[in-house]
Amino acid sequence: MSDVKAIFITGGGSGIGRAVARLFAERGWRVGIADVNTAGLAETAAMLPRGMVETYAMDVRDRDAWTASLNAFVQASGDRLDVLFNNAGIGTGGPLAEADFDAIDRTVAINLTGVLNGARIGHAYLARTPGSVLLNTSSASGIYGSSGLATYSATKFAVRGLSEALDGEWYREGIKVRCLLPSFIETPLLDGVAGGTNRSIREAVTGAGLELTPVDTVAEAAWKAVHGDTVHTYVGKTADRLRFAARWMPGVLRKRMRRSMR
Repeated sequence: MSDVKAIFITGGGSGIGRAVARLFAERGWRVGIADVNTAGLAETAAMLPRGMVETYAMDVRDRDAWTASLNAFVQASGDRLDVLFNNAGIGTGGPLAEADFDAIDRTVAINLTGVLNGARIGHAYLARTPGSVLLNTSSASGIYGSSGLATYSATKFAVRGLSEALDGEWYREGIKVRCLLPSFIETPLLDGVAGGTNRSIREAVTGAGLELTPVDTVAEAAWKAVHGDTVHTYVGKTADRLRFAARWMPGVLRKRMRRSMR
């Protein structure tokens, strides 16, 4: 087994995935990045040290692609997978009653089933690497349901629950499971139009009084999560405020979410 640690990242073509790839590579890790966006993959790879990155054009809904990509990366990394970062996801919004069914299905398939695929298929590789970690990206929307982002919020609640469940299931095998719950991040995902409205997802988020967090802050949090002892890592002011309000002021938070839909 190689002495160089290795991390495999989905959604590595932009945003959080790119920021985490850069940080881990700067700290001497071999990095595998996967994404459906091949142009984004190439851009990320160009930012990383030569010889320390492998790229995989992959859709997280495709289980055969998961197996092929992980097989190839583990072979390239010297038979180790220290961290599997289940990060790929899409942002969707708008009133659920007006949502397109195809958009609902796509969001669930990528944000939830894609994470389940990674965990199920990645387990065998993680189990062969001592001290390995499964890191999942949830969201501040996984703390308290965000009005106008119902389907997205539901998938992120599910990712949080999955992380808690697997931390218990995989403990005896020496695999840690960690979950990032970042505030909404300043990435191109927020530029999409919220379904059933003429507002962008960014406008829906800021209209609910939620702040945006730089991706580099999330990357540092990912590093700490991998090396820390807590299952959940909350990142940014919005995540901290939602966590506090959900526990101590749920009535106030509920009123805010109602106002955000006017």
